Amino acid sequence: MIGGLVLVGAVPAVLTAFTVTDPWVAGGAALVAALALVAAGMWQERFKRLVQRRDEQRFKVADGLLLLKSGRVPKVGQMSDPLRLGVHPSAPAHGAAAGSGRVAGDRVPAYVPRDVDTELAEQLRRGGFVVLVGDSTAGKSRTAFEAIHTELPSHELFVPGDKNLGKDVMTALVERVSQSRRAVLWLDDLEHYIRAGTMTAAQISRIRDGKGHKVILATVRSAEEDQLTQVPSDAEDPKRKLGDEAIQMLGQACKIRLHRLFSAGELERARAHVSDERIADALDYSGEYGIAEYLAAGPHLQDAYDNAWEVGRNPRGAALVAAAIDCRRAGHLSALPKVLLEELHHGYLDARGGQRLRPELLEQAWGWATRQRRSTTALLQPADDGAGVEVFDYLVDRYQQQVGPTAHVPEQTITTIIGHARTPDLDAIARQMRAQGRYNLATQALQHAVQLRRVNDGEEHPDTLTSRNNLAGALRALGRLEEAEAEHRAVLTIRRRVLGEEHPDTLNSRNNLAGALGALGRLEEAEAEHRAELEVGRRVLGEEHPDTLTSRNNLAVVLGDLGRLEEAEAEHRAVLQIRRRVLGEEHPSTLTSRNNLAGALGALGRLEEAEAEHRAELEACRRVLGEEHPDTLTSRNNLALALGDLGRLEEAEAEHRAVLQIRRRVLGEEHPSTLTSRGNLAGALGELGRLEEAEAEHRAVLEACRRVLGEEHPDTLTSRNNLALALGALGRLEEAEALE
Repeated sequence: MIGGLVLVGAVPAVLTAFTVTDPWVAGGAALVAALALVAAGMWQERFKRLVQRRDEQRFKVADGLLLLKSGRVPKVGQMSDPLRLGVHPSAPAHGAAAGSGRVAGDRVPAYVPRDVDTELAEQLRRGGFVVLVGDSTAGKSRTAFEAIHTELPSHELFVPGDKNLGKDVMTALVERVSQSRRAVLWLDDLEHYIRAGTMTAAQISRIRDGKGHKVILATVRSAEEDQLTQVPSDAEDPKRKLGDEAIQMLGQACKIRLHRLFSAGELERARAHVSDERIADALDYSGEYGIAEYLAAGPHLQDAYDNAWEVGRNPRGAALVAAAIDCRRAGHLSALPKVLLEELHHGYLDARGGQRLRPELLEQAWGWATRQRRSTTALLQPADDGAGVEVFDYLVDRYQQQVGPTAHVPEQTITTIIGHARTPDLDAIARQMRAQGRYNLATQALQHAVQLRRVNDGEEHPDTLTSRNNLAGALRALGRLEEAEAEHRAVLTIRRRVLGEEHPDTLNSRNNLAGALGALGRLEEAEAEHRAELEVGRRVLGEEHPDTLTSRNNLAVVLGDLGRLEEAEAEHRAVLQIRRRVLGEEHPSTLTSRNNLAGALGALGRLEEAEAEHRAELEACRRVLGEEHPDTLTSRNNLALALGDLGRLEEAEAEHRAVLQIRRRVLGEEHPSTLTSRGNLAGALGELGRLEEAEAEHRAVLEACRRVLGEEHPDTLTSRNNLALALGALGRLEEAEALE
């Protein structure tokens, strides 16, 4: 009877765990238990299964991955809450039933089928890499969530628990996905993983090409896709490597675009759910806003932010939000420290009127900014650690659309961010600043990143060396060539010792050192370094590896600078031939090779051939990259120079003027590429005999170069020389001599 007595005591406890509180039920259960001793084992097993089922509805983050509480990877069908996957919540439903969706009546309304659903379902069944592209709150995450639930409910679902997880954690995650027989890797906001370098094209290929049925399902905002694939012409610019990686990665994807505004068919399907007052309300505004946009309270939060600047409202809270928006625009991707925003917000508040706005207390400002609107989300959503916040990305997109692509985050804001940012954010900020031509700020960010990595990771850690390599590139762009050479040489020394002579990173350092030597005018040393590095690259990586082709291209450039023009042409032609075969006729690297070959032909005096090659390459750039892509503008600039060499001066002037106009609008008035265009236009004006105009333009360029790049930057010195020549042509010889 001892076993029976134990069970009598145990069963009421079991029922209590399941909130069975009726005393008659409990008493009856005890009586039955006393008579059912033989069934004790069955009860225990059933209890375990019930507890396990209950636990599996609770999730935790372990080793960077969202797991069931039991520690297992969930199946798609077990992930019933779309909010966990990044879906924007809406207000809870009131009154009428919300429809028949799986999550009806709670903070995610019934799903309105989208026009892309059929295409998305087909791609999921096929497997591979699928990316949904669209504006913030276009409904990308919800559409993806519904698709995998319908098509792949029994697949294992791998969800990174943190977008800022480290490279080692992502590598381990990719390995786990690769070993699964049926898996979905969920990458909401793909831009975070690309910018941080935690997800690469090679990792995508490893998952996609493995055994079993695998899907990598990602979302990316349209504005972020545009930024990621805008590849600068400068081969040493780290943003070029990032852009090449993004292009290569997205080139593997089936991209499906989701529009913010619903189509007529989608609106008709939404009307089937008007019993949910949230959808009915959204339909009333469907001419101006998308259904998903309205349900996520995007317009409501935007209005709250705009109205907060009014006198006596919440101007201090609005200043906190404004600072957060600019931090994101500057490239800070992880949660924003509250102490950073508190330090920054004073400048934004003062710019709008300061104390005349009668700002609220700081505590009230935080309460206003972090309060959920319409029970959906907040302007500044508190991060998990409690010390930081995330700004609603809808506000960032809308502000960027309002101010335009050339609007810079204030320098003081960038400097303050640098003092608070972690190393991944510092790297991202540096890339953003360099892309904008703000080389001083890029250098500051990288110097701070190097300092932090030395302390946290050590002098010889790969990430420390990568930051030092990027710093050397920024110093070179800034014209501090001796420092750049010294930094490249130091990184190369460590990589040789730690990684070996033939490691790809070591070869990359040798190539960069050769580039720095060439910029210093030490061309024979540069050629020797390029040749030595190329010989190893051919043996280790192969004749047709992208890095090998980049090395051959760089060697050809040095040969041209040395005046060995036939050799340079032959090398450019050989690289172009391989890139055409391996990468295709319209790959950005192929187009770069065509542009370089055209330049070599021009240097050889074969001007008609050069012009024809420039025109063909420009036509391809326009078609593939678009009219305003940096490579397209570089191509137009080079065509204009070729036209000038041919004596077709009016055409050259018109082309230079057109390029300048676009660069001013896209890059800003003081971007180094814009200043180059102004200098080239001034040169064309001088060739046309319009000397006063040429002098005025050269003078304006010199003033801007001094301010932006510094007095001793090579571009500044070139600009001084050009102004001196213009003054000499005007007969103002004393002024010209003084400048020289």
